[in-house]
Amino acid sequence: MSQKSDYVADAEIDADLDELPDDETVEETVEHLEANGFDVVVVDSAEEALETVQSQIPAGASVMNGHSTTLEEIGFVEYLSEGDHEWESLPDEIWSIDDDAERQAARRESQTADYFLGGINAVSQTGELVAADRSGSRIGAYPFAASNVVIVSGVNKVVPTLEDALDRLASVAYPLENERAQEAYGVESAIAKQLIFRQELEDDRTTVVLIREQLGY
Repeated sequence: MSQKSDYVADAEIDADLDELPDDETVEETVEHLEANGFDVVVVDSAEEALETVQSQIPAGASVMNGHSTTLEEIGFVEYLSEGDHEWESLPDEIWSIDDDAERQAARRESQTADYFLGGINAVSQTGELVAADRSGSRIGAYPFAASNVVIVSGVNKVVPTLEDALDRLASVAYPLENERAQEAYGVESAIAKQLIFRQELEDDRTTVVLIREQLGY
């Protein structure tokens, strides 16, 4: 499995949009996210993030994840596949399907999982989340389809404004994802489908786990 360190050196990024913010900035970001309807948990480490994510999901729930380097870095992807839990792991079911059409149908159906987990590409200090996909298989569940959404992010993705968040998507996240996609799939990525998640209107549906480390992109 390719990790961020395997390809980060090959991509040119705007490092000013990938820095760790101070505590005051994180606190203000949390206030604005919560005002926009998101539940927010701030943790200090990847290990604590994994424990927090595990605690969010009850036994018996169906669980799906979109690709997220941050989920890989905190150990959730491995735990979902191989860990000692009582969840229904939809990725294991999906990737065991040999027929392409059946597998694609199962991927679409998985968007309505009890719990859908993933990352985002930027968090504005004003309380918006920004993410993009080439296919839409990750961000498709965020706005409505999944019953519950858990989004993980390093605080390095926090930037001052929504405009800065869109800049970060283009000048940090995309170059890194493009390198990963070429290594993993042999194709270039694209900002083909983009989400600006401004508000969560359903109580207790979407939780954002902010990690005080430089994680993901």
